[in-house]
Amino acid sequence: MNILQYFKESFRRKKARRVTQEYPPQINSFQLEKEGKIDFANWTNPLVGQIVISQGMVDFYKNYIKKGDLVIDIGANIGDTTLPMSLAAGSTGVTLGFDPNPLVFKILELNATLNKGKVNIIPLPYAISVNEEEFFYVSEEASFGNGAISPVKESKRWKYVYPGKIKGINLKAFLEREYPAQMDKLTFIKIDTEGYDKEIIKSIPDVIEKYKPVMVAESYGKSSNEEKTELFNCIARFGYEIYYMEDFDVNAKTVRINSSQELINWKKTINILAIPIK
Repeated sequence: MNILQYFKESFRRKKARRVTQEYPPQINSFQLEKEGKIDFANWTNPLVGQIVISQGMVDFYKNYIKKGDLVIDIGANIGDTTLPMSLAAGSTGVTLGFDPNPLVFKILELNATLNKGKVNIIPLPYAISVNEEEFFYVSEEASFGNGAISPVKESKRWKYVYPGKIKGINLKAFLEREYPAQMDKLTFIKIDTEGYDKEIIKSIPDVIEKYKPVMVAESYGKSSNEEKTELFNCIARFGYEIYYMEDFDVNAKTVRINSSQELINWKKTINILAIPIK
């Protein structure tokens, strides 16, 4: 990168942190060894890295997902985990992708239209909450590349608030109303909600207890030790083994986490994989 290009990119990133605007999608194609040609809409937001879809990503999910399964991606963002999940579940399965961020949801919707005959992605613009209610969507930067739901506008951490409110729904009630015939095939839930993951898990105890899906959640680096302990315990009590996950890739390293103290020792944000004990 020459010096002129460097300053242009630096200016774009600074602008994205301070000015809210929409960034268009860019569709890229990837040739996978088993799935063939796969299209994916990346987001051209300069604060967001470009996603490469690989066979290793799809094979990771194939370890836990079969064709025809019901799988759920909570905090789907633009669909970088939703698409590989749906390739594992196939067009006969149902992949629900939830994301309340209005800007990334437009890219998720586009990704749901690609790869016909190979996937079945249902994009849903909702947050998952205990009760049906409304929230503000807040972020640390103006482009809303990531963020969280908040019951109030004012926050010491979140500087930017998206205009208008977003809807929160109870996941169990939604599934029982919209997908009752598929619930027996629920095998996988991924959650990535900026520290809210444990609240989502706590909101669906009956679903976890009955169907025992494999779960991926995020241990948020900025969470307190008490919050990390609660996350570990609220998963482990259902009879799950918990692992650190280096990446969403079949070849990535995993490390068993045996106690909440071991989870606390991870200071950075990490993904944890929870597998039901048979």
